[in-house]
Amino acid sequence: MAHTDAADAAPAAPALPVSGLTTAEVAERVARGEVNDVPVRSSRTFGEIVRANVFTRFNAIIGVLWVITLIVAPIQDGLFGFVILANTGIGIIQEWRAKKTLDSLAVIGEARPTVRRDGAAVEVATSEIVLDDLIETGPGDKIVVDGVCVESDGLEIDESLLTGEADPVVKHPGDQVMSGSFVVAGGGAFRATKVGREAYAAQLAEEASRFTLVHSELRTGISTILKYVTWMMVPAAIGLVITQLVVKENDFKDSVARTIGGIVPMVPEGLVLLTSVAFAIGVIRLGRQQCLVQELPAIEGLARVDTVCLDKTGTLTEGGMDVTELRVLDGYSESYVRQVLGALGESDPRPNASLQAVIDAYPDAEDWRCTESLPFSSARKYSGASFSEADGESSTWLLGAPDVLLAANAPALAETERLNEQGLRVLLLARTARVLDDPEVAVGIDPAALVVLEQRLRPDAADTLRYFADQNVRAKVISGDNAVSVGAVAGKLGLSGKAVDARQLPTDQEEMAKALDEGTVFGRVTPQQKRDMVAALQSRGHTVAMTGDGVNDVLALKDADIGVSMGSGSEATRAVAQIVLLNNSFATLPSVVAEGRRVIGNITRVATLFLVKTVYSVLLALLVVCWQVEYPFLPRHLTLLSTLTIGVPAFFLALAPNTERARPHFVRRVMRYSIPGGVIAAVATFTSYLIARHHYTGADALDAETSAATLTLFLVSMWVLAIVARPYTWWRVLLVATMGLSFLVVLAVPWLQHFFALKLVGSTMPWIAVGIAVAASAVLEVAWRWVDRRFAD
Repeated sequence: MAHTDAADAAPAAPALPVSGLTTAEVAERVARGEVNDVPVRSSRTFGEIVRANVFTRFNAIIGVLWVITLIVAPIQDGLFGFVILANTGIGIIQEWRAKKTLDSLAVIGEARPTVRRDGAAVEVATSEIVLDDLIETGPGDKIVVDGVCVESDGLEIDESLLTGEADPVVKHPGDQVMSGSFVVAGGGAFRATKVGREAYAAQLAEEASRFTLVHSELRTGISTILKYVTWMMVPAAIGLVITQLVVKENDFKDSVARTIGGIVPMVPEGLVLLTSVAFAIGVIRLGRQQCLVQELPAIEGLARVDTVCLDKTGTLTEGGMDVTELRVLDGYSESYVRQVLGALGESDPRPNASLQAVIDAYPDAEDWRCTESLPFSSARKYSGASFSEADGESSTWLLGAPDVLLAANAPALAETERLNEQGLRVLLLARTARVLDDPEVAVGIDPAALVVLEQRLRPDAADTLRYFADQNVRAKVISGDNAVSVGAVAGKLGLSGKAVDARQLPTDQEEMAKALDEGTVFGRVTPQQKRDMVAALQSRGHTVAMTGDGVNDVLALKDADIGVSMGSGSEATRAVAQIVLLNNSFATLPSVVAEGRRVIGNITRVATLFLVKTVYSVLLALLVVCWQVEYPFLPRHLTLLSTLTIGVPAFFLALAPNTERARPHFVRRVMRYSIPGGVIAAVATFTSYLIARHHYTGADALDAETSAATLTLFLVSMWVLAIVARPYTWWRVLLVATMGLSFLVVLAVPWLQHFFALKLVGSTMPWIAVGIAVAASAVLEVAWRWVDRRFAD
């Protein structure tokens, strides 16, 4: 309401000539800053990326501990800080690459409105529109700035995304036009009265278009885990500080180093990094396939989809059609019908695919003059025009769906049905005695001809549908065309199932959801029904993706969990979709699903690795506090273990192929494995440490005890890695083996022994440490298998 009042209160601008602004007038407005300078979608600046990766809670903790370590301990105890620097650098570089990919694809997919300047229609970038520009519009065009209608030819605008009202609004010269709405029928032109951030939808768009990486189940789950980790860290760290610095009377610097060695591994510092990198690399990979991910979590979201709703035209079939036959009815001559069709084609300046096929087949009758036109609308299912014919006679014609225009008992319907069963599309040409703006214009029509159109199937559609079937994703074809015809097309692509006329669907959501579960193909669906169908599926707990390219798909695309638009689709569909297939290839969707499944599955794997370490680190600290003994590890020991059993393997595992279906409850599933894994590792390590304290005596006893405990912890951690790496492939086996051999090299090479303060003393205690690790690994295997059986989901 505020917008309307503001618009009404705005001073009237001078009348604008139909030729639009001149070049000089445009330059004046640019100089005054009256330009549509809206922010770029889905992007944040390099500075924001750096701040987001550098200034984190855990980087601050690690940074302080690193500085203290560098002051009181040798450089090898400060290695963990260099690892953090490298991780942060990798995160910044990958996210910057993803940003550049997104920005370059956004430019490719950006709509270019048509404006009149110097008397000519020219396409300009949205950001180049200036105040008072005269902007031409047609079906599917999004209104990008606020304005006042100047010309209208049956112009109907859908403002539902702004007002919630589903019915299109007919616009006449002088009416307000709001940014964020879109044209559903007709055409016209409007003068821009508010541009840039002053436009009605600009504030909403700016907020909604911000970088949205954080809004996903994966990212939210990791934030929840980090919150729990912080709560666990604080008491454990305080107890460790008191124990090591007050209770134990050790060398001060050594006590500080061991205290830091206990605190640092509690932080799962690489988990957030790997999630960001996995998302970023996903964007880059999809970008190479001409897939624009407008909101990054859409990669994850599509992987969770279990129902995909497909619009037939432009998705299963290519946009173009061909007229294959003209069947004349009721004694009309074919030559006269051809003249009518040619004139109808000429009457619409922005023809849809069906009318374009008619235009290609029948040239314009030059001596016919159009006196009035009714543009095609998805809700009406027909278009029309009135003509002054060559001989001076006047006539009014309709062209549209036979089953909408004809009575149920009309003879032509039986013929239409037979053609539909072959997968052909049929239009009815009929003469009407009523005026076009009569609500009952189709009543009492005189059928003249059936125009038979053949649709071109996408060559990759069958393979894509087969992929979804194999992945247990149900496909629902939802189309405005005749249900029998759509069903025949779907059948040719191998999609079997019941074809339903949507006009017979119940309006109750629960009943509609039941009908949707039973059917596969739905025809004669109105734009509002598409939206209702998405809501009905979601009410049953389904995660729904909607594909489409026409203006009639906008509402459903916006309400679906994931909206997917074709690059050649209308500007309105591209604006509301999370994913835009710039190459117009439906076959790209499996790549997006696969990318999402790779991200979710792999992050779940590596999160388990990181959190096992966090759990055993916290528990070890608590055990040390309770027993009032020295913390067994220096920072260098845990840096070595983390690098070999988590850091390096996690990087490869996070980017590996993974086709397992995405499952919900990320936090719950990760913690089910991490808590028992961490507890087993901590108990085994501390047991080995206590036995070693009784076994070794003398000045160098602590180093020998540390080495034995390190051996046990490394072997148990390696078994955690071996389980997480399943199912094995050659490179996974090589990865695990390489990490194990690297540790053996450290134990075998003298200078590495000295550098990491690791030297196994004697043979009895090392073998006891190995035995404890083997027993712990067996318990771990049994525990995780029990979790698999008990909590299968």
